[in-house]
Amino acid sequence: MALFDLPLDELREYRSASTAPEDFDAFWSKTLAEAREHDLDVRFEPVDTGLSTVRVLDVTFAGFGGHPVKGWLTLPAGAEEPLPLVVQFIGYGGGRGLPHEHLLWASTGRAHFVMDTRGQGSAWGAGGGTADPVGGAPAYPGFMTRGIDAPENYYYRRVFTDAVRAVEAARAHPLADAARTAAVGSSQGGGVALAVGGLVPNLAAVAPDVPFLCDFPRAATLTDRHPYREIGLFLRTHRGRTEDALRTLSYFDGVHFAARGRAPALFSAALEDQTCPPSTVFAAFNAWTHDDKSIEVYDFNDHEGGGPFQEAAKLRWMRSYV
Repeated sequence: MALFDLPLDELREYRSASTAPEDFDAFWSKTLAEAREHDLDVRFEPVDTGLSTVRVLDVTFAGFGGHPVKGWLTLPAGAEEPLPLVVQFIGYGGGRGLPHEHLLWASTGRAHFVMDTRGQGSAWGAGGGTADPVGGAPAYPGFMTRGIDAPENYYYRRVFTDAVRAVEAARAHPLADAARTAAVGSSQGGGVALAVGGLVPNLAAVAPDVPFLCDFPRAATLTDRHPYREIGLFLRTHRGRTEDALRTLSYFDGVHFAARGRAPALFSAALEDQTCPPSTVFAAFNAWTHDDKSIEVYDFNDHEGGGPFQEAAKLRWMRSYV
């Protein structure tokens, strides 16, 4: 696929036309306050993985609605003092998988927590273990239109709340240094990291790679690739509901979370990415409010983005913050 979006010089100046709802902050304050009415109930259970350089804990904590959410906490073997903490979120359709799939960050001497994504974990990888017990109105298969009838019902309200609680759960371990916490993720995980960056005020760093869930009005009309295409296919059947759907989505747009970002950030974008078009990524990057921000651009890559090259860039960048 050749370049299909705006030229790079225009991407660097692009601003989304999406407008945050007037009650955006109140909506999220209320949502998180309701979640915190439930005890975090975090549990760390040692796992025998056969790995010798790290130790792994099977984590369960209370997310949205008090629902149990799973994760893995991986620590360098022999660690005795609090460590910098990297909290990672997973791409669309995947789950936390198996512990040995997540060794990068612990290999750098940091604590690493990967959150399972409720209701997902069955499309790729080694699976997930977190149910989504909340039902909803009719939706197109996938997750993008589940509960799209109202912000209170929307699927990603639950996921973003789980993610904030995941940071709180990971920080509850005595070997995690809360003051040195970073949020990272790619694609859907990058979109979730953006939300966390806007909702958690005291992160040390945020690193979203080719983030999903940004600039919904443009994404839903620019690309016909899934998952964004789920929105159009839903509206193809439910004619006349476009305005209502976009209103719901505006409460979950990474652009609006970016406008509330208060930590140094490293983004990445790929100029041939039809899954998360580069203009939607730059919309969030350009909205990010912290002055210390940068973006890696991969000229001839699709949604794989920088892959291992971006991992190397994050390893170099993260040394300054976490």
